[in-house]
Amino acid sequence: MSDQSHIIIKGLRQNNLKNISLEIPKGKIVVFTGVSGSGKSSIVFDTIAAESQRQMNETYTAFIRGRLPKYEKPKVDSIENLSPSVIIDQSQLGGNVRSTVGTISDMYSALRLLFSRIGTPYVGTASYFSFNEPNGMCMKCSGIGKVMEVDVESRIDPEKSWNEGMADLPAFHVGNWYWKQYAESGLIPLDKKYKDYTEAEKNVLLYGAYEKDGEHISKKVEGVAVYLDRTLIKRDSSELKEPSLKKLASLIKEETCPICGGKRLNKEALSCRIAGYNINEMCEMEFVKLREVLLGIDDKRAATIVEELVASLDRMIDIGLPYLNMNRESSTLSGGEAQRLKLVRYMGSSLTGMTYIFDEPSTGMHPRDVHRMTRLLKSLVERGNTVIVIEHNTDVMKQADYIIDVGPDGGTLGGEIVFTGTPKEMMEKSETITARYLRK
Repeated sequence: MSDQSHIIIKGLRQNNLKNISLEIPKGKIVVFTGVSGSGKSSIVFDTIAAESQRQMNETYTAFIRGRLPKYEKPKVDSIENLSPSVIIDQSQLGGNVRSTVGTISDMYSALRLLFSRIGTPYVGTASYFSFNEPNGMCMKCSGIGKVMEVDVESRIDPEKSWNEGMADLPAFHVGNWYWKQYAESGLIPLDKKYKDYTEAEKNVLLYGAYEKDGEHISKKVEGVAVYLDRTLIKRDSSELKEPSLKKLASLIKEETCPICGGKRLNKEALSCRIAGYNINEMCEMEFVKLREVLLGIDDKRAATIVEELVASLDRMIDIGLPYLNMNRESSTLSGGEAQRLKLVRYMGSSLTGMTYIFDEPSTGMHPRDVHRMTRLLKSLVERGNTVIVIEHNTDVMKQADYIIDVGPDGGTLGGEIVFTGTPKEMMEKSETITARYLRK
């Protein structure tokens, strides 16, 4: 039986890597170092992470595989003893307006449970405090906290008729399919300037016309405003970055919801309080303040939930995010904040035997918080996992169990393993650029 204590890579030629072979100890914090372009990412992301994900995907049916990301097989002779990997990089957490720090970290779920259990007056189960569920959401804004409207009239030229192309929108340019639907409907005057339209004619143009045939209602024309609402508002915000929609996205006007005032929830959910605060007020608190409020709750029915929430908040504070609050939208987080939030989320996982891969987790972090972060990395290892980190921060390097230095320089001058060993051995024996930097 082969030794399972190391990931063994032989004959790696990915990108600028020069047919290298190396052994990476498992169950340790392993830091990859080296100047930019030396080949660190080619080993860690393009080889270890990609091959681990590729082999995991191969275990699914063809139907599922067709819907998963595709990973190319790295240029390598062999890789042995890979574990399933979790990649925690600096990519943003996505642009969904319903995604907040509270929902991503699962702390909001725990807070909803707390309010359903001890909040007064009693409103209902946890779903009655969710802005993603009909029971709890403000119906005006559908739990988004903002109402969005399309400024359609800014794209209609009052001095032009339909036949002259009054609607300055790609789908409605003269001769296009949508333009023809309206022109052939007989519902709008084709040679009348928009400024001369009656209110009824404007209403048909903007909001459409329908006819009823018994029980069946059919659409004669959709309405330009309704078309834009369907195209721009009723879709994921990330899709608005597509070239065909990017220009139209500037027509969206966004305002705070006049009913809930941006709080996302209905008045029943907001009427329920704990220690004088409703759930939105707690979600607006910075984590340090929220922790203080939660520790003041002495209701025995809530003890377990409070304990869980405080433990999560402690991890957030320890990793240098004490200033965040649960209502912060995930799309507004920086890359460094997003990576730390992902790290905290995985701290609650009970998985073992995994390989956690980090891309410069100290980025944007105050020096005093770096040792707290490395403490969290060590706790992942204590649970039987392997932690692989690409890092330039000397404080993180010194906390590693093992360092693999790639170099000696970047680009074509890189692609070799120039040192492997402990941080102490590196400082004492190595003369690489990283070793000299570490000694400073």
